[in-house]
This record gives sequence, structure tokens and C-alpha cells, in this order.
Amino acid sequence: MARFKYTGRDRKGKKSGTISAASKREAILQLRGDGIRVAEINELPETLMTKDISIGNPVKLQDIVIYLRQFATLIKAGVTIVDATNILALQTDSKKLSAALKEIENDLRQGQPFSDSAEKHNKIFEPMFINMVRAGEAGGNMEETLERLAEHFEKQHKTRQKIKSAMAYPVVVGIIAVAVVIFMLVSVVPTFVGMFDDFGAELPAITQFVLNASEFMQAYWWFVLLLAIAFSVTLNLLNSGSKTKYYMDLIKLRMPIFGKMLQKAALARMTRTLSSLFSSGVPILNALGIVEKVVDNEVISRVIRASREELARGRSLTGPMAEHWAFPPLTTQMISIGEETGSLDAMLSKVAEFYEEEVENTTDKLKSMIEPMMIVFLAGIVGTIVLAIMVPMFDMFNHIQ
Repeated sequence: MARFKYTGRDRKGKKSGTISAASKREAILQLRGDGIRVAEINELPETLMTKDISIGNPVKLQDIVIYLRQFATLIKAGVTIVDATNILALQTDSKKLSAALKEIENDLRQGQPFSDSAEKHNKIFEPMFINMVRAGEAGGNMEETLERLAEHFEKQHKTRQKIKSAMAYPVVVGIIAVAVVIFMLVSVVPTFVGMFDDFGAELPAITQFVLNASEFMQAYWWFVLLLAIAFSVTLNLLNSGSKTKYYMDLIKLRMPIFGKMLQKAALARMTRTLSSLFSSGVPILNALGIVEKVVDNEVISRVIRASREELARGRSLTGPMAEHWAFPPLTTQMISIGEETGSLDAMLSKVAEFYEEEVENTTDKLKSMIEPMMIVFLAGIVGTIVLAIMVPMFDMFNHIQ
């Protein structure tokens, strides 16, 4: 949503102020509805206070899938693209998507193609969406293209949810473990310090360590908080730069437990996207350029870029892939067969299905394996602190007897 400054007149006289709207036209219509005749209206520049800050796509993937399914259904039913866009702008639960669709509707009424108008909203509609819609417009099969897009994003959403669910458990348990440790060090352990001082005997090493940790946490809790924030900001900065992102993605793929799962997920996304683009009539070189950007892994992106360059020279697509460890033989062999037989889209789809199933199976195994490990980990941390307190207390009781 943009903000506009206006001047005009109503029944009481001159009127001025600001209004939020998706476009200048919509702002004028809103003001007219309020009985204000607009004399001048200008869009206000964005500031840090008014700028819409979002990380990644501001619209949920699930909302995109619902929108595409409904769009395809309306087009099949004979509803025009303009009217379908108007209906979906009013119906969607996503405010960001609704605002974008209202602007697209205005552009469509002025004679612009849907793909060109959607391209203006590249934070919501990624390059793959734009190119497939453009191919659908050229081929006159928009409903089929929209169905294919919906299926693509549904499978992508399912794979993402599987990965999130597998990684969420250790993250949540880790946060709980840190919170419990901090609480015990700050609130529980200090209550025993006076008792141990009165005891006067030499404390076990484990107890002394816990007491020192407690003193540090009470005195420098703000430093620990700043360190956590600095670590988070540093990770985001490393992931934002293309050079550093390569090494971050390399570390992710080489991780002992989650690395294989992330590798399979990246390959599933790559092959699924390439299959969808190729089967929709997008030229292979353009499709590879799009996949390179949307695969979201710099290690695999570089290999795709090299494959694109090789293909442009008239060589095989699979050459750079076969030489790189991130691409298993199954992937390169299936793509090579697809190239030779002219069924590249079908082979890519089969590879995508294989890796999507592999991700699902891997996440299920990881969840069943990680759960007991994290319980033991949490119990070990809490048990260590409890043991550090209990050992000198038993010594005290023995001396009393």
C-alpha cells in the first residue's frame, strides 16, 4: 500500500490530507466516495517509518496456492481474467496479495497483459510464475498453466513444511534448554550459595563450575543477550552476500545430520521448477536462468549457471552436474536420458517426485531419531546442575550425622 497527499474540496470547503491506497486511481475513487473532489494528488516517498519491511515473500505460499487454484477454476468457468482478478482481490485473506491484485486489475483494464502487470510485483510473484504465465498467454492455455503452477507450489509447500517440522523440534527444545539453564543459574543456584559458604568445605569441581556460571550469568546476562543478537545478525548478513552465502550453503549441505536432507530438498526444488517451466513452453536457457535464481542454494546455483553456459555452447546440460558432488548419479543420468529421448520435462518430474519422497522419508526418520536425543540432551543439562547442587548437600548431611 502507498500513501498519497491530496488537496481538494468538499461541501464545507477546502480539504487536504493523506490517504493509503494500492494506486493513485484507487485513492481518487476512495476520496470521491467520501465526497471530496480532488484537485491535486501525489504519492509520498517511503520512509523508514512507512516502508513495508518484509523478509522473503510477503505472501504465504499457502495463500498463493489457494489463489492459483481459484484463478484456474474461474478461468475454466469462462470468467474473464479481469473479472477473476477482481473477485480474487476481494476474496483472498492476504492483504498484500489483495493490494497487488487490485493494481493488476487496474493495469488489465488499461490493456496491459497479466504477466507484465504481475511482473511489477516481483516480491509476490517470482520469475518462474511470470514466465509460465507469459508462456500460457502466448499459447492460449492459461487454465492449464495455472493448474500446473498450483500443483508446483503445493508440492513445494509440502516439502518446505516437512523440512520445517524436522528442524523445528531441535530448535524449540534447544531454546527451552537455554531458558531452563538461565532460569536455574539466575534464580535457583544463588539460593544455595550462602549454605555452601557456611559449610566451609572444599566444593566439588562440578559445583564450583556451576556457581561460577551462575555468578557470570547474573553479572553479564546483558552480554549473553547481545551475543545472541549479534550472532543472529551476522548469520543474516552472511546469507545476504552472494560470496559469503556460497560458503554458508556449503556448510548447510555438509552438515552431518541435516545436510543430506537439505541437499535432496534443493534438488527436488530445482528439478520440479525446471520441469514446470520446460513443460509450459519456456525456452530451456531461460528456464535454467530462472531456476538458478529460485533454487535458493548458491552451491547448486553455480552448477546450474555452468550447465546453462555449456548448453549455450551446444554441449550437454549434465556435464557440470556430473562433475559436482552435490548432484548424485541418479539426477545426472535421468536428465541425460531425458535430453537424448526428448522427454526432459517428464524425466525432471520423475526426479523431483523421487527426491520429494526422499525428503518426506528422511524427515520422518530424523524426527523419530532426534526426539529421544533432545530429551536426553535436556535431561543431561538439567541433571548436571541438579547434581552440582546435590553432591555438596549430601556431604553436609554426612558431616552432620
